[in-house]
Amino acid sequence: MTRTDRHPLPRFGLGALFLCFLLLLPVMLGCGALNSVIPPTITPTASSTHTPSATPTQTLTPTPTRTPTPTEIPPLCGGPRVMFILLIGSDHRNNNYNAGLADAIRLVRVDFVEPRVQLLAFPRDLYVEIPGIESHHGITHGKLNQAYLYGNPGFAYFDGPGQGAGLLSLTLAHNFDVRSDHYLAINLQTFSHIVDALGGIDVQLPYAIDGRVKGSKDSNRYFPAGRQHLNGYRAMLLARMRPQGDFQRVRAQNLVLLAIAEKLLSPGVISRLPELLEAFRGSVQTDLSPVEIGQLACLATMFDTQKIEFLGFPENLFTLSRVQDPILGNTSVYNADFEVLKLYVKKFEEGSWLKSEDEWDPGLVP
Repeated sequence: MTRTDRHPLPRFGLGALFLCFLLLLPVMLGCGALNSVIPPTITPTASSTHTPSATPTQTLTPTPTRTPTPTEIPPLCGGPRVMFILLIGSDHRNNNYNAGLADAIRLVRVDFVEPRVQLLAFPRDLYVEIPGIESHHGITHGKLNQAYLYGNPGFAYFDGPGQGAGLLSLTLAHNFDVRSDHYLAINLQTFSHIVDALGGIDVQLPYAIDGRVKGSKDSNRYFPAGRQHLNGYRAMLLARMRPQGDFQRVRAQNLVLLAIAEKLLSPGVISRLPELLEAFRGSVQTDLSPVEIGQLACLATMFDTQKIEFLGFPENLFTLSRVQDPILGNTSVYNADFEVLKLYVKKFEEGSWLKSEDEWDPGLVP
């Protein structure tokens, strides 16, 4: 076991159904919907120039790359060798994708040769260059999650394909030299409704999370340590709150995803999946085609318990500062050395990861 959030079987023994929820369930909900906006693959632009804030220096040791086999193994299920899917959790409360920031940003690497899946979390408050929208208020930089907001129809600062997801894909390519083949976004209302349709979820928290403001008695925003049953609204709150910062929220989001996958394992829910899929058809935003959905569905049947990884950048690579943003005003952001972050992203693209003594584990208590 490594510190890239590979947990024992009780936590990650979800195999194909876990992949189905992360990819296939929302994709099938959105298949054929008017919400689907199909852009071409976003390829990296020339590397951007950053002036990073001072951050701690780390000694990085690449994990060993895989030795190619003498005979190249063809990809399974008629898919590509690797597919990269940008997963976006929108904070928009209405049942559409006209506005909203990206509350959750995951780049998913789907390997059709092994097969396996890796999910890399990007901090939403990371201060990045946002390309192609300088004509609007002179915007050249912003938080990573703002790229999704600016590209959506409510702002319409982006004229390229894919609306908000397209601009977020382009921003990742511009800052990290990483590609996104496809995207999938889900808003708050759809997320809550799906959890309720599953009958709620049971989350096991290793520590208490208190999202109440000072003096508040709102019990919905307090989550004690231990196992607890959550409806859609409270699951949404847990996935969004960040009383201890963005990295704590990423950890909570992972726990919520695991709880949803566990619920999908229950016999009563499995038998209702066709009904659930039909009920939420058209409620997500995606560009995956029926053929690609079929490839992912085929691959999901081949997974075992060791083939899904959650990855996150080491927390000590980031420093907090404040900037004056033309839309948000005075706001806090994360700064980082992008050349170091690119080393991690490059290894992720290759299906590997960098190790360091201080590597952040998304499952550790903050």
